[in-house]
Amino acid sequence: MTGPTAPQGGVPWPDRMLPVAPKRQDTGHGWWWLGVHGGAGVSTLEQAVPGGRDAGRAWPAAGTPQPVVLVARSDAGGLKAVQSAAQQWASQLVTGVELLGLVVVADAPGRRPKALRDLLYLVSGAVPRLWEIPWVEQWRLGESALTHLPKECAPLARDLTRLTRPA
Repeated sequence: MTGPTAPQGGVPWPDRMLPVAPKRQDTGHGWWWLGVHGGAGVSTLEQAVPGGRDAGRAWPAAGTPQPVVLVARSDAGGLKAVQSAAQQWASQLVTGVELLGLVVVADAPGRRPKALRDLLYLVSGAVPRLWEIPWVEQWRLGESALTHLPKECAPLARDLTRLTRPA
């Protein structure tokens, strides 16, 4: 656990907000992948970690609380988009969502610059959990995510399965 598991009072509204999707009755998946910006890596994660479904860059809505995992690249634009999405959730502008955490997909090989490490540390404190997926050159080249799974996908899949398993 890295941050709060429920929205909190007194959090100001963000300047940028993701839309809320119309209510739908989708079944057969465990959670929603919510890309907080274009190119976040949602379609790759759908392949690499089966069980989730693309929320279409909008907060899902249904008659029951929907488990959601935010997804972003590790560049400054991606992390700032996470900040806004997490603030939107924390300020209670989104209802009917169980935020499970955040997946950050590396935007480049190698170690992140300090400014991005610091920003990731900051935004990870606003979400319940953080998972990081390293750079995978083969994914960039369009190769199947299933044939080039980084070891970090296993604990992500295990955690999400555990978190969304019916009680």
